[in-house]
Amino acid sequence: MRIALWPEADPAELASELDDWLERPDQVTFVAERDGGDLCGFVEAGVRPFANGVDEQPCAFVEGWFVDEDVRRTGVGRALIAAVEAWARSRGFTELGSDVEIWNDRSQQAHQALGFEERERVVYFRKRL
Repeated sequence: MRIALWPEADPAELASELDDWLERPDQVTFVAERDGGDLCGFVEAGVRPFANGVDEQPCAFVEGWFVDEDVRRTGVGRALIAAVEAWARSRGFTELGSDVEIWNDRSQQAHQALGFEERERVVYFRKRL
């Protein structure tokens, strides 16, 4: 599922990052299971020193959130975000940040449906020298 969420990333790198991710106490992963035990979604969240659009510093932040296409709009994504919210609240946070690629309308709509508010939009530039 990490490969489906981040298809441009190297699969070996995604796999190696996961071990480091799971060892850190300031990061968490929640998964959703189908009947029968297969996974159908996940969310990764952690603590960042700061994040654009979030007033709290440090802040709780959704780093990745994915739900299989066939179970979207069934409450799986909502349950995953609710788990992150509970995790963040238990650590004293009052906000939860997240970001979405500007072209990803479906993810923007999912965030808004769960109470996230859009705070800003950014276009990044670079110039090769």
